[in-house]
Amino acid sequence: MLVAFSISPAATSPDGSVSEAVAAAVRVVKESGLPWELTSMFTTVEGEWDEVMAVVKRAVDVVAEVSPRVGLVLKADIRPGFEGQLTAKVDRVQALLED
Repeated sequence: MLVAFSISPAATSPDGSVSEAVAAAVRVVKESGLPWELTSMFTTVEGEWDEVMAVVKRAVDVVAEVSPRVGLVLKADIRPGFEGQLTAKVDRVQALLED
């Protein structure tokens, strides 16, 4: 299962930046040991349903510690029996672009 999620805290610094809160959430993902990828809009993590959802919940909880309001956008690709799709999906498209 792949889950792409974005956590949007209320502003946590006077200049409106949310970078520190987002970094805390990404740190949770990094420390989970699951395969993951960070992009400018989403963090994608790969694993089994329960372990991925537990990571997302922990990431939200960490942000909620410093923000009075947290938004969460989540998109999941549920495909039982497939692993390594974090990179495999991109590799398949890249191969077609090289033809």
